[in-house]
Amino acid sequence: MFSLSARTVSVSRRAFTGYSALARRTVVSYTAPQGFSTTPTDKDPYKYQVGFGNRFASEAIPGTLPVAQNSPQKCKYDLYAEQMTGTAFVAPRAQNQNAWLYRIRPAVAHQGFTKLADNPDLESNFSPLNPRVRVSPTQLAWRPFDVPSEPVEFHASIKTLTGNGDPTSREGLAIHQYACTKSMGNTAFVNNDGDMMIMPVEGRLDIQTEMGRLMVRPGEIFVVQRGIRFKVLLPDGIGRGYVNEIFGSHFELPELGPLGANGLANARDFEFPVASFDVDQSAWEIIYKVCGQYFLCKQEHTPFDVVAWHGNYVPYKYALEKFINVGSISKDHIDPSIFCVLTAKSKTPGHPLVDFLIFSPRWDVASETYRPPYYHRNGSTEFMGLLYGAYGGRSDGFQPGGASYETGFCPHGVAYEEFKAASEMELKPMRISEGSIAFMIESSMMFTLTEYAMERTGKLHEHNPKMWDNLKGQFVNHLPQVNADLHALGLPPLTKD
Repeated sequence: MFSLSARTVSVSRRAFTGYSALARRTVVSYTAPQGFSTTPTDKDPYKYQVGFGNRFASEAIPGTLPVAQNSPQKCKYDLYAEQMTGTAFVAPRAQNQNAWLYRIRPAVAHQGFTKLADNPDLESNFSPLNPRVRVSPTQLAWRPFDVPSEPVEFHASIKTLTGNGDPTSREGLAIHQYACTKSMGNTAFVNNDGDMMIMPVEGRLDIQTEMGRLMVRPGEIFVVQRGIRFKVLLPDGIGRGYVNEIFGSHFELPELGPLGANGLANARDFEFPVASFDVDQSAWEIIYKVCGQYFLCKQEHTPFDVVAWHGNYVPYKYALEKFINVGSISKDHIDPSIFCVLTAKSKTPGHPLVDFLIFSPRWDVASETYRPPYYHRNGSTEFMGLLYGAYGGRSDGFQPGGASYETGFCPHGVAYEEFKAASEMELKPMRISEGSIAFMIESSMMFTLTEYAMERTGKLHEHNPKMWDNLKGQFVNHLPQVNADLHALGLPPLTKD
C-alpha cells in the first residue's frame, strides 16, 4: 500500500476467495479531497460531506463530472453515465431523488440472475393471511440475540422479527436483526424492496457503497436507499444490531413546527460519502433481495467503480449523540414526537409509516410532574431496542441488542416500583438516560410477528404483568375523606351497591 500526491492514490495487491473461484487481482482505489468535509479519526478513517437533503457533487478524479449536462456523447476517460432514480420521474422537485453515476463499467454489464435458496428466517409479506406470521395482543420482549459461531456474512445473517405490508404494495416496513461474523469478499448486496436503516449494537461496520465508504459504529445509524449496492466489512470481527426497512417511501427530517429552525436532528450533522472507486476486473457476485427472496447475479468487474457522481439519492449516516433534545421546562410532558430523529410518510396524511425516536441523555426539570412516561394507550405500534447503556423502568432486563413490542392500544407504562419512586421523589433537576441510547420505531400501522420471532429465537419472553400487581385501587382508602368533601359540597356520599 502506498500513497501518491495529496489526492491520496492508494494501490494494493491482494488475493480474495469468492463463492465460486479464487481470483488474483489488482485493486486500485482512489479518493480525492472535496470542498468541505469532516476530519478522519482513528476509529473512522473516512471523510464525509454533510447536510441532509443536499444535492452533492463528488469526483474522485478532478474533471470527471460533466459540465452543465448529465449525459454527454462521450464521458471523460470513456466512463459510462448511469442514472439512479429513487422517486417517480414526475415527482415534485422538493421530493425528487436521483443520482448520476460516472463509472468504469455500467451495472448492466452482468451475466444474469439465479435464484438462491429461501432464507426461512427472512420475511417480506406481513399479511395476517400469510401462514408464516403471527398476531399477538400482548407485550413481548426478546433478550439479546446471539452472534453465530460459524462464519456468516451480513446479508445472510438478516432475520426478520416483525413488520407490516409488503414491498409489492409499496407500503409497509420490516424490522430485522443481524448478527454476522465474516466480512464480505467479492460480494455485494442490494435491496430492491426498500430503504434500510442499519443500527449497530456491537462491532463497527465498514461499509463500501457505490458512492463511497462509511464507517458506522454503535450509536450511529446508516441509511442505504433501495437499489444501491453495498458491501459490509467487520473491522472488529463481528457485527450485531437492528435493521429497519421501509417500503414505498424514504426517511426525511420531521417538521419542527413551533420549535422554529433549530433542534432535534440538525441537517448539517448527517454525513454522506465522497467518491471513491476501485479498478478491479475480477469476478464478483451481487446478491439482490426482491420481494424477500435472494437472487445471485455474477459479473466480471467490481460494482464499486464509480469515479464521480452527483445527486441526492445517496446513503448516509448520523451519530445519535448529536441529537438536540427538547422538553418541558415548566410542568407536564410533551408528546414523544420531540424525540423523533427521522420520519417516513405513509399514504395516509398525518399517519406516519415510521417515526424513528431515540431516548438519549438529557435533563428533566419539570415541576409538579410525574416524570416517567405516564400510563398510556395509543393507536401506534411500538418496537423498542437498546443500542448501548441501560434503560430503566422495565421488569425484563432490557439489554443492548434486545427488543420489545407493543401493539396499538396495548396499555403500558413503568413497573410499580418506578411509579412509586417517581410519585414520592423530591423533584429536582436530574439527568436521565445517562450513558445510553434506546430507540423506538413507532408506526400507525399494525404489525404481525414472524415465525422466527415467536418460535425460533429462544429469546422471547412476555413482559411480566406482575410488575403492575401493586398498582392497587388506593382511592378506596380515601372514601371517608371523599364523602366528607362531597357532603361539604351538598352532594350525596358514595355508597356500596
